[in-house]
Amino acid sequence: MNQEIADPEARLTAPIRNSSVLLSPTPRGARLARLLATEQLRSWGIPLDRAPHVVAELAANAATHGRVPGRDFRLTLYVVGGTLRIEVADTRGDRVPRIQDPVGEAESGRGLVLVDALADRWGAVTGPPPRKTVWAEIDLPPGPGRLCCGAGDGLSQGTHE
Repeated sequence: MNQEIADPEARLTAPIRNSSVLLSPTPRGARLARLLATEQLRSWGIPLDRAPHVVAELAANAATHGRVPGRDFRLTLYVVGGTLRIEVADTRGDRVPRIQDPVGEAESGRGLVLVDALADRWGAVTGPPPRKTVWAEIDLPPGPGRLCCGAGDGLSQGTHE
């Protein structure tokens, strides 16, 4: 379901955009998450430099580590002001993600390292049981349909360090 909700109190603010979809916790579902997110972000005019990679890593983690047979994971995208928020929720609240140093030439274990490098902020919250949501935020540059992030507007415009 996609929605655009304009703030009735302030006509000068950008609309709040969101999109949410349930996907199977499989490699195919993870690939579909990236494809759907890329098309949604493109339709909103959001830069595609970092966000599809973050979606891919979070969805792959949900399909690999958050998989419970018969239970889907949810991908949700929000754009509020100058921030894109990506959320991936699964039903393995008992498995909270943490960054691990990949071992040598291991083919896995780098997903959250990439999310940490690409996102401006990220984290995980549990609940209600048995769920957990892993989220990442990316600060967007000013552009059409987005607020310009200047002094006094409460939004920060920065680069990832």
